[in-house]
Amino acid sequence: MTGTPLRVGLVGYGLAGSVFHAPLIAATEGLALDTVVTSNPERQQQARAEFPDVRLAATPDELFERAAELDLIVVASPNRTHVPLATTALKAGLPVVVDKPVAGTAAEARELAALAEESGLLLSVFQNRRWDNDFLTLRKLVSEGTLGDVYRFESRFERWRPQLKGGWRESGDPAEIGGLLYDLGSHVVDQALVLFGPVASVYAEVDIRREGARTDDDTFIALTHASGVRSHLYVSATTAQLGPRFRVLGSKAGYVKHGLDPQEAALRDGLRPGAGSDWGTEPEELWGRVGSGESPVTGGGRPEPTLPGDYPAYYTAVAKALREAGPNPVTAREAAAALDVLEAARRSADEKVTVTL
Repeated sequence: MTGTPLRVGLVGYGLAGSVFHAPLIAATEGLALDTVVTSNPERQQQARAEFPDVRLAATPDELFERAAELDLIVVASPNRTHVPLATTALKAGLPVVVDKPVAGTAAEARELAALAEESGLLLSVFQNRRWDNDFLTLRKLVSEGTLGDVYRFESRFERWRPQLKGGWRESGDPAEIGGLLYDLGSHVVDQALVLFGPVASVYAEVDIRREGARTDDDTFIALTHASGVRSHLYVSATTAQLGPRFRVLGSKAGYVKHGLDPQEAALRDGLRPGAGSDWGTEPEELWGRVGSGESPVTGGGRPEPTLPGDYPAYYTAVAKALREAGPNPVTAREAAAALDVLEAARRSADEKVTVTL
């Protein structure tokens, strides 16, 4: 990719901005991290230490005052700000990447998508878990027919965090769009839709388990896809014994995979993707297994090499979409379809019914 790098303004330098977006933007050929927006003095110092040439702005208004100097806005601020900031960016004539969830409702997501389409601008949603190592491996197995007809997809994003951490993600204010249903649920639902297509019905159990918690921290979602596949999705902060990340059962074989993709941990540790690195790889002892059998130790089957995880592929695709009219890696309308499911899950849990979509 040749030419002057596209200048990126990043709004927010908390977990999403500092751990995921900034490092990945900086590592992407054709993109340059130009400005970081944060009013927090410690985060400003952190951004300057990690990216000495970056410009700083205390507010989004400061950023938009010089919109003509930028080529892309990335919204990595708290969930409640996603829609207003993305709207402002699009109306300023700037393409936008928005962290998930793009909005609190599917209707808002579709309104944003329509605005972007009318403006002829890119609006992309950062669903990085599409590039997890285990998901890439499972997608390959499904597409190649190794598992046969998939009957059931079990996906768990579980943690053991018995103590509350505080912050807006654990706020009980609906305006904050907090809780695990919209946080980790955005990932597991998106993955299920990518693998098995549209959903016909949704059943959910949404619980608040920890003392003092004000939003969901232990949630189960059951999806029946139009294809007939059933997805059982678990997101939890209260899991003292973790289950497999994936258990996928088909007519020919099953696939079982434990553990999380290593990329988030690597980014948190300050490691960065680059040419010649073993980015996104995991040791053989962590590979999943494919096949059938009843071994109480291994579950049967053979080890399946895990493909390397590839979060950098997202921003590479964004740069290509902007420079060469390549495809949008994750559209807002795809994100809206996931929000349809999340809204149905909330209704199912509240009303104790199965919701038909």
